[in-house]
Amino acid sequence: MAVEKVALVYRALGLGDFLTGVPAFRAIRRALPRHRLVLATAPELAPLAPLTGAIDLLWPARPLEPLPWPAARPDVAINLHGRGPQSHVLLATLRPRRLVAFGNDKLGVTGPPWMRAEHEVLRWCRLVETELQVAAPVDDLLLSPPTVASPVDGAVVLHPGAATAARRWPVERFAAVARQLVSRGGRRPVVVTGSAAETELAETVCVLAGLPPAAVLAGRTPLDELAALIARAALIVSNDTGVAHLASAFRTPSVVLFGPTPPSIWGPPASGPHIALWHGPSGDPHGDHLDPALAAIQVDQVVAAADALLGGIRGQ
Repeated sequence: MAVEKVALVYRALGLGDFLTGVPAFRAIRRALPRHRLVLATAPELAPLAPLTGAIDLLWPARPLEPLPWPAARPDVAINLHGRGPQSHVLLATLRPRRLVAFGNDKLGVTGPPWMRAEHEVLRWCRLVETELQVAAPVDDLLLSPPTVASPVDGAVVLHPGAATAARRWPVERFAAVARQLVSRGGRRPVVVTGSAAETELAETVCVLAGLPPAAVLAGRTPLDELAALIARAALIVSNDTGVAHLASAFRTPSVVLFGPTPPSIWGPPASGPHIALWHGPSGDPHGDHLDPALAAIQVDQVVAAADALLGGIRGQ
């Protein structure tokens, strides 16, 4: 009986990282059709794995922590996590027959050179194309529709949260956008999303905007329901964070607000119904204060972008 070959893909990061890796995941699937494709990533992302059509098994992993693995070594280990050395070493300890990764001379790892100013989707597609000799289209981002019901169909979704203060547009401005969208008399409900830790942030937006308490969905939507909400929404207004990439994954119209990181690195696909707002220059995405480039985005700009996208929907 033949031993099953395993291709272990390592990308133990967050929601946006998972979604920007989808074109690379699918290219790996095409390059290694007889391998069992195992993705080592955050366990909470499990509901999205089947929607890619590429992943056979999700293996729970945390960033750069030791990865418990069965005795049988993987046939191929593919580093979609970073440039090394830590992620390279972590995979090398599993003794894969082949390591696919960006080159690292100090570790003796051969591979393509890392390019700092490269879009996150293109970066991993380039690695896979070069090393596995397979086409990896950067626009292969769309997920299959979620099978669960959306908490609210056809909503305008505001997402004021982000991992760091540098990437969080002020709540007062999110509230002002909400008020203007509601004042236009549209029938679309306006809701505010976020993690459980961002519930207070979402509540503040709703209070300032005069939205009902039921508009707060932060902390109340597990990932599969959040995906369904975004997939069936009319519009997303979001900071540069994971929810913005969900909008790209379901081709949902979105206005994405960029600050320290330019959209040329993490922005939505140019071909989709998305508007990325950014004034530059680049800054520190891990900063603990509002980035000046994000602060430069004004309410009227966001409302104008939202109106343009909603007008496009009305015109269809």
